[in-house]
Amino acid sequence: MNSSSTDTAHAVQESPQPYPSLSIVVPVVERAHDVEAVYQVYSSILGQLPVTFEFIFVVDGGERGVMQSLEKLQKESTLVSVVPLPYYFGESMALTVGFEQATGDIIVTLPAYFQTAPEGLKNVLKLVEDGYDLVVTRRWPRVDTWMNRLQTHVFHALANRLTGINLHDLGSGLRAMKKQVAQEVSIYGDLHRFLPLLAHQKGFRLIEVDIPQHSTENQSRLYRPGVYLRRILDLLTVVFLFKFTKKPLRFFGLIGCGLFASGFCVSALLALERLLGVTALSDRPLLILGVLLMVLGVQVGSIGLLGEIIIFTHARKLKEYTIRKFLR
Repeated sequence: MNSSSTDTAHAVQESPQPYPSLSIVVPVVERAHDVEAVYQVYSSILGQLPVTFEFIFVVDGGERGVMQSLEKLQKESTLVSVVPLPYYFGESMALTVGFEQATGDIIVTLPAYFQTAPEGLKNVLKLVEDGYDLVVTRRWPRVDTWMNRLQTHVFHALANRLTGINLHDLGSGLRAMKKQVAQEVSIYGDLHRFLPLLAHQKGFRLIEVDIPQHSTENQSRLYRPGVYLRRILDLLTVVFLFKFTKKPLRFFGLIGCGLFASGFCVSALLALERLLGVTALSDRPLLILGVLLMVLGVQVGSIGLLGEIIIFTHARKLKEYTIRKFLR
């Protein structure tokens, strides 16, 4: 950071407010070679705004090679905090740790590399000031390859169809949210990209804004088949959390009824053939399948019933909504 921006940043820090109003959480989990430049650019932009801020870099275990640069930044500026994780936990854990360390009223998440045009941060912060609880960004217009755009389109078409929420770029790392969102929305595994959906489920006010994609974000990204499978499974997890968290019997009961009905139809048909003397049952393996399907149906339905009992027992402790203010 140049001397003028450093002076500006330190001048802002001398504000009488006891805590920074913005906490910039940067999960360092991949492509960390630009992390120092990311800090220089974004701190310069924030230094031009009438806000106080802090940067929290959470370094995942797989990216420890960047620690030397971050330790240097931390020594040069009181705005920087560095939290190294001892093992590879993933981006969800890195964000969770960053949220716990954040002291600002507004939390901004940034990737450790240039993903969107830095100037778009001002638009994101303005929307939070306008009253939105969570502002997510869409990289648009895009400068990357048609393959990347096709993958994004297919994934979001499926996600929007299953959840009923119309978002276009869950993979964009630039987001801004009120601290209450970070405190009440739990993310784990690889659910960090679905944070906007989980926040919407709790009733937070959400908006998506277009920010131009950064000119360096133009590499083609193709992943192993297992990566795509995991993302589909994560999406199904979110759909289950959306629709069946408090009603597990509807999910397992529907599957169980289908299995039991299929097995019953098979067994009834075989029994009818036996009664009519068409064939004997001793040499009909289909009978075993019918009985097996009915048993599986009962077992799956029982899982849903047990889930309902657990939900009922802990119903008073479960909270799936948020209250922004009381009118008295």
